[in-house]
Amino acid sequence: MDMKRLLLSALVLLACIAAAPAQEAEEEQAREFVLVYSPKSLVLDPRHIYTTMESELSTGIYEGLLSYHPFSLEPIPAVASEWKISPDRTVYTFTLRENARFSNGDPVRAQDFLESWLRVLEPDAGAEYSFLFDVIKGARDYRLGREVDDLGIRVISPTTLEVELERPASHFLKILCHMTFAPVHSSYLERERWDRDSTLIGNGPFYIHERSPEELVLKKNKLYWDAARVELETLRVRFMDDPEAISQGFNKGEIHWANNWDTELLFDRSKIVFNPLFATSYYFFVCSEKPWADEQVRRALALLVPWERIRNEEEVLLPTSNLIPGIPGYPEVDGIEASSREEALRLLEQAGYAGGKGLPPLLFKLPGDSESRRIAELMGEAWKADLDVEVGFQTFPFEAYLEEVKKGDFTIGSATWIGDYADPLTFLQMWTTDSNLNDARFADREFDDLIERSFSQEGRERYDTLGDSEEVLLQKAVVLPISHTPAFNLIDLDEVEGWFPNVLNIHPLKYLRFRELRVPPGVVKSSSSSYPASSIACD
Repeated sequence: MDMKRLLLSALVLLACIAAAPAQEAEEEQAREFVLVYSPKSLVLDPRHIYTTMESELSTGIYEGLLSYHPFSLEPIPAVASEWKISPDRTVYTFTLRENARFSNGDPVRAQDFLESWLRVLEPDAGAEYSFLFDVIKGARDYRLGREVDDLGIRVISPTTLEVELERPASHFLKILCHMTFAPVHSSYLERERWDRDSTLIGNGPFYIHERSPEELVLKKNKLYWDAARVELETLRVRFMDDPEAISQGFNKGEIHWANNWDTELLFDRSKIVFNPLFATSYYFFVCSEKPWADEQVRRALALLVPWERIRNEEEVLLPTSNLIPGIPGYPEVDGIEASSREEALRLLEQAGYAGGKGLPPLLFKLPGDSESRRIAELMGEAWKADLDVEVGFQTFPFEAYLEEVKKGDFTIGSATWIGDYADPLTFLQMWTTDSNLNDARFADREFDDLIERSFSQEGRERYDTLGDSEEVLLQKAVVLPISHTPAFNLIDLDEVEGWFPNVLNIHPLKYLRFRELRVPPGVVKSSSSSYPASSIACD
């Protein structure tokens, strides 16, 4: 080899050595996935996780016995590697993975699930989704403060958990994917608001590395039982409410997933992913006080609403008179589809409020978006015109509104409900008398009995019973549906894998990955070299 060629080879070797750290740094940066949410106070305690954002983030920090399949959302093994079901379908025996660990190294054991579930069921806990446990033997009585002789949650061994149901429940495995059923570390059992800590002990595929009001940085949990399948090293969650900045960040490749943007500023609008959502926007009456406790009064007001103007396809997407979005095999249910002044006035007269005389003022409590106010004002105008009643409106920022509707000191509220699992029951069980999510304060024996009956049914028979319960809500005008809500996300699916459009708009963070390493802005990738590959290579 002549000196000139030797010198050239040496220089290239030095360049490769010098480039190695830079290449490693580039690869590390490429593994960082950035997603954006609107700023909101963040609850990360499974006992009080409520919003879709919190549920989504929690798929990275916690994991229950089962978890969602990223595409189908069907329940799949998670901390539980397998389970057995008794012949009468009331006893489930879960085997936990020996290598399931919390992020601090402690093993995840059956006792952690027992203690975490009891924490949710404490009568004074105020856990929003504690009613989901009602299918478990004794759980409903426990959360209502009644004496329980035999609670159907039992630790058989450190890695064996037995759960006994009141009766067969075909939806049980589905609800176990909900974050309310995730285990919390034993050090948190006696603490309140520990989820505000800068770091948290979880058992999911990521752990919180840094936390501030502006962002949350998640790092891969190397102790996670399925860590080999988690490709992202860093997941950066930024809290922003600036559509222009978000759009520009997405254009530059600095943001990979967002749900708020300015479409006009996007370079490529094909990156907007639209899909049907298991969600419904509706209004509801507070049914606990007279005269609104009278179904005749509620129905009369609903029949005075100009539905042809409100459920107008030019004004709202996917208008509907039903609460449950379309599900194959679910029966057709009759809601209130059109106004009828004649029937409305007849019902009011039967209830003792002829022509609306004697009705107290109606007060709307609304989230602070213009669409909720627009529809509420159309309702109010119709009632004032036909009944000469007073109508008032109060609007609140979203977070404050969630607290306001718990007070019950109003007539009508507005909500958009996204299902927590892919089953009609997620829209219906919340209206049962003892549900913590029953903001309507609706109490109806017929409705409760139908929900209870559905627990032990399967297939078409179960759907028919649930359809009957939905019809109770609609015909008694507890719920006034407006539209089924679609999901919109901004994400480049040519670049990102493991993210699938689905009806719950929940995308488990564990499966996110890049299709290929990203190139920093301003750098051009080249497949060719100035030198022959046979003589110069950086390995």
